[in-house]
Amino acid sequence: MKAMRFHAFGGPEVLRLEDVEEPTPGAGQVRIRVAATSFNDVDATIRAGDAQGRTPVHLPHVPGVDVAGTVDALGPGVDAVAVGDRVVGLLAMTAAGAAAEHAIAPAEALTGAPRRIPLADLAALPLVGLTAWQALFDHGHLTAGQRVLVNGAGGAVGGHAVRLAREARAHVIAAAGPRSAPRVEAAGADEVVYPTRTDVAAAVDELVDLVVNLAPVTAEQLAALLPLIRAGGALVNTTVSVPAPCDQERGVRGIDLTVRSDADQLADLIARVSTGELVVDVARRVALADLPALHAQAAAGRLPGKVVVLPAGA
Repeated sequence: MKAMRFHAFGGPEVLRLEDVEEPTPGAGQVRIRVAATSFNDVDATIRAGDAQGRTPVHLPHVPGVDVAGTVDALGPGVDAVAVGDRVVGLLAMTAAGAAAEHAIAPAEALTGAPRRIPLADLAALPLVGLTAWQALFDHGHLTAGQRVLVNGAGGAVGGHAVRLAREARAHVIAAAGPRSAPRVEAAGADEVVYPTRTDVAAAVDELVDLVVNLAPVTAEQLAALLPLIRAGGALVNTTVSVPAPCDQERGVRGIDLTVRSDADQLADLIARVSTGELVVDVARRVALADLPALHAQAAAGRLPGKVVVLPAGA
């Protein structure tokens, strides 16, 4: 089968499309004929070798933590999934990914995909949707009536975070660039502030219960968000290189989020896509062979939005 792999850490040029042996599922695993994976910033971080301390991978490595496809082989002990099932899941970041014609996944990590949604498009959901959900509810403990600031709301995670927070009946303040404003407003933000025109902290005139930081910020910029949070609140941070600060005197928690696979949460997110509560917005679809160019475009800051990657023949 065809798979995109890298044998050494480095820039996009280390990615190579290769012929490799088709994988065999082990106990509790299934093999998936991949309909699509998607590009996430973490794919570039892992490829560059910058995540080896937190999420070490063995070389050669196949990137792509999101997977959508059809089950075509079962490992021993799998009875909750059948050959032919359409499935979606988030793969472990340390495991071989889905930038290939076939991928291996734990059966327990997968949830079913409804036929009314294009299967390849659902590859754009797992990592970003689960990150938003877990930031707001697992770690942020957001409830109705609370105020939440989503910093970096213009990206895919931010869009889901805004919609989910609104569905939870929270008051949502979204910090995003001016070009993202229409998309953030459409997602349901109550207020939109623009950090390119003014400091985020200066633009928020009332304390919030939760800050979700999705933006690449410095330690100083992240610390400046702490005074915005009322006593007992939380700052949930997804910026790997900058640890989340806390304020122990006021009981403000600082949480560094590492997203985890959760089939039940993912099933809930897919159900919300089915009803229109969430939107899977795919900006572009590219062939697997074009993945190195996609990584290069991401490094140059030229991605138009969420991009799904299709293997040959998908």
